[in-house]
Amino acid sequence: QVQLVESGGGLVQAGGSLRLSCAASGSIFSINAMAWYRQAPGKQREFVAVISRGGSTTYADSVKGRFTISRDNAKNTVYLQMNSLKLEDTAVYYCTADDVGIDYWGRGTQVTVAS
Repeated sequence: QVQLVESGGGLVQAGGSLRLSCAASGSIFSINAMAWYRQAPGKQREFVAVISRGGSTTYADSVKGRFTISRDNAKNTVYLQMNSLKLEDTAVYYCTADDVGIDYWGRGTQVTVAS
């Protein structure tokens, strides 16, 4: 069993920045892709960004050029640097990790962007 714990969320003004972290622990075999999703109030959970073990990245169009996903394989940790935040980025952000084909999810961290 793998546990994921997100941190770094909070309240920020529009145009500001936040850095989210997600650390994996537990019975880790070999984590492959790690990703971030988000869910805004009243909306479905949506994909934000993914990074492979080798460092290849893919982003949702809505965050391209503003968000950067990275990871530290030695620490089993994934990061999401969020710049130029917009009101519509307000959501609960979840990280997910693929450990030998099994997807694990964190409980989420709230990001609120205020005008």
